[in-house]
Amino acid sequence: MSKIKQLASQTVWYGASNIAAKLLNYLLTPFLTRVLHTEKGMVDFGDFSLLYSCIAILNIIFTYGFETAYFRFSNKPEVNKETLLRTAFGSMVMSTIGLSLILIGLRYPLSRFVEQVGHPEYITYSILIVAFDTLAVIPFARLRQENKPKRYAFVNVSGVFINVLLTVLFVGVLPKYAESHPGTFLANWYNAHTTVQLLLYANIAQAVFAFVLLYPQWRGVKIKINKPLWRDLFIYSSPMIITGLGGMINETMDRVMLVKWMPGGLEHAKLEQSIYSANYKLSIIISLFIQAFRMAAEPFFFSQSQDKQAPKLYARVMKWFVIVVCCAFLVTMLYLDIWKLIVGPSYRSGLGVVPILLLANIFLGVYYNQSVWYKLTNKMRSGMYITLIGAMITLVINYMFIPRFGMYASAWATFFCYGSMMVISYFWGHKYFPIPYNVKKLSAYVIVMLILFFIQNGIMHLINSSIVHLITGTILMVVFLGLIVFAERKEISSFPVIGKYIQKYLVKI
Repeated sequence: MSKIKQLASQTVWYGASNIAAKLLNYLLTPFLTRVLHTEKGMVDFGDFSLLYSCIAILNIIFTYGFETAYFRFSNKPEVNKETLLRTAFGSMVMSTIGLSLILIGLRYPLSRFVEQVGHPEYITYSILIVAFDTLAVIPFARLRQENKPKRYAFVNVSGVFINVLLTVLFVGVLPKYAESHPGTFLANWYNAHTTVQLLLYANIAQAVFAFVLLYPQWRGVKIKINKPLWRDLFIYSSPMIITGLGGMINETMDRVMLVKWMPGGLEHAKLEQSIYSANYKLSIIISLFIQAFRMAAEPFFFSQSQDKQAPKLYARVMKWFVIVVCCAFLVTMLYLDIWKLIVGPSYRSGLGVVPILLLANIFLGVYYNQSVWYKLTNKMRSGMYITLIGAMITLVINYMFIPRFGMYASAWATFFCYGSMMVISYFWGHKYFPIPYNVKKLSAYVIVMLILFFIQNGIMHLINSSIVHLITGTILMVVFLGLIVFAERKEISSFPVIGKYIQKYLVKI
């Protein structure tokens, strides 16, 4: 139980920082979807979301799996940690400079590809964001590897705070100032820039600020690459480039495809994409937990890999992971009347995609848990093949059905993609690294979750009252939590505080 507590503690710390950072960022969604409520504003929001999808893809290319490779090799006793740090960080510095120069040189054709004709500077600014994010990867990884979650949290949250502050200033304050103070320096500066440019400026500031705060982690690190070690790192990580690109296709390319393949003209396609992007953010709870869990789990799984009881430990981790994401799904869908306030009224026509995307993210989280088998057995190519299968499913479904079903095609493509990856990984992993997952119990939790969701959904269609929805949602949430406590009463009895009550009333049942 102590090892589960260790993982839980790290998840809380990394989770707290990521949740705080993401919540600060997500606070921009209600702000931006209300400020950018006109048709032009919605197009700007869509353009910015599209560029950020491209940034996510570029992050995979720029980092080429070296973060995971760093964790993997840092736990090998024969590898000198200082040599590893110099090699990994030095490699990223040199490759980042080279890739940035190449892509900035290609900014004109790239701007045409993402439907931003006339704004090649968007590409330049996006690449600057990617460059500084990449330079921070190994310093951030060093903090995680050295178990310094508090420092990690401070840097992470501080950077996002700068982003939020500048975004509110650029998009919320300056427009009013420029309108009331025409001809002033600030008014002229604001009027000379587009909304998308200003949003990108805020993100550049975040990336640079975080990198500067990480100075103690990269100060004094000599760029001295050990060629044999670099080769071993790259051999281990290279499949993750394909895996990562496939993952980003699954996660972000639907925005690009909506703009490319949605009928009705470019403006209509951008509006559809902006609505989809805004509602995608309502999967916030599950997304936050998955991200926090991955931050803590990856070094944890590697550190426990030599323990003979590791497979049983991984199975228990999976069980509690599924329980938490099921709760997150219900907290979102049973209280959708509250969560929908995150997006402005102009964007709420896309609320129907939310449960599909939430369930898809549950599948993705389970897949991330399962991925321990190919990372520990050095079968990274297996992960690559699974992700490529998912990418093919994403591309095919979007290509075939976006012209007819729009954003719903993208949502279902995400669902089937992650669901397929989860199933394939389970059966493939069982062959090479058997983990005793209690599939029947996990499936039962998901089924009960869906039954409660459909009950609430039916009530919401029959009774148009937010008060009633809140009451029934709370009752159904209590039912689910009660079932979990009863089913897991023996393990929960060892928990602090709540455990003594479980021992007293439920363990003997």
